[in-house]
Amino acid sequence: MRRNHGVDLSGHEASFLEKSLKKRVAATGCITFEDYLQRLTDDGGEAAEFSGSLRVTYSEFFRDTLVFAMLEQVILPDLVAEKARKNPGEIRIWSAGCAAGQEAFSVAILLDELSQMQPDKPVAYRIFGTDLSELELARARAGVYSHADLKNMRLRHLTGCFSRKGENYFLAPRIRDRVDFSSYDLLDGSTACPPASIYGNLDIVLCCNVLLYYSPEARQMILNKVADCLEPGGYLVTGETERQIVRQSNGFCDMAPDLAVFRKG
Repeated sequence: MRRNHGVDLSGHEASFLEKSLKKRVAATGCITFEDYLQRLTDDGGEAAEFSGSLRVTYSEFFRDTLVFAMLEQVILPDLVAEKARKNPGEIRIWSAGCAAGQEAFSVAILLDELSQMQPDKPVAYRIFGTDLSELELARARAGVYSHADLKNMRLRHLTGCFSRKGENYFLAPRIRDRVDFSSYDLLDGSTACPPASIYGNLDIVLCCNVLLYYSPEARQMILNKVADCLEPGGYLVTGETERQIVRQSNGFCDMAPDLAVFRKG
């Protein structure tokens, strides 16, 4: 893939690559891996299909209820109070591997709610959502979702943050416009943070269900990048299956034994 199509797959986790290969072998009707290898070598279209199959873009609003409860009740209120008390400025958050924006907008909804509680001192915040799928990023920028997409949404958030038109739900512009979506490769060694964030200085990085698809070396590179982006005492949120990956890395401390929420040491 690197030699013939300029695509480097070395950062991906081996078993994930194997499963993806088997799916494409079956989908193309090839009999053996050797047959598929020949097709992959000669066919740029199939190379693009295979590369695209490695981009897992599934996400949900408020996907991990316990993690979002901690964000809602502890982390975000503490950040709001801290910014007001000793460090005036905006709360800055990065949703890495944001898919169609569900995770980023979930946090934005919680911050909007905090802001509504203190209308005389609105909460200043900016969220950066990044992904490699331009199709998913386009969906995120539009902020339009189906009823099935909103299955975890509380009624007050659904009625207060969305307007319904036909079968679709449109996110309120006051929330949609607070998230900046852009394409970014977490394995880009030439940058320390998404260019849209300019200089990093992030309070929270959400990197949920992303690390497990990469090799140990690539995982460490991503975690090093996240640590460099975060402010001292900043928070990292990952998927539940990735807790042990972060625990084996230096620089992050557990916030709670059963949650994939960490703080920069």
